[in-house]
Amino acid sequence: VQMVESGGGLVQAGGSLRLSCAASGRSISMNTMSWFRQVLGKEREFVAQISWSGDVIVYADYVKGRFTISRDNANETVYLQMNSLKPEDKAVYYCAARGVVYYSPNYPERCRADYDYWGQGTQVTVSS
Repeated sequence: VQMVESGGGLVQAGGSLRLSCAASGRSISMNTMSWFRQVLGKEREFVAQISWSGDVIVYADYVKGRFTISRDNANETVYLQMNSLKPEDKAVYYCAARGVVYYSPNYPERCRADYDYWGQGTQVTVSS
């Protein structure tokens, strides 16, 4: 599976961005998908995840109420709508896919080793 993120950029605090993660090579419609983010010099951290069917969604506390994850299985794409952005949201954002299929965890899958596929990342910068 190849995954390509897009939609990152520079935005002022309080603004919005919508990230996309497009998969190819193999369908990800049966896989739990997540977004992570990483600041240079820090650990990659969990942001949000969505089950294969889209009906189980989990957010990290620091984005809850501001970010929305969604997916379009017909187009093999996962989205992250980011509203009310803060300077501390600045990071490289990565999408990731669990290899196991038809799996719908209702708790955050924070362990990077649990994910089999990763995109290359897209930079999000929030100015104050």
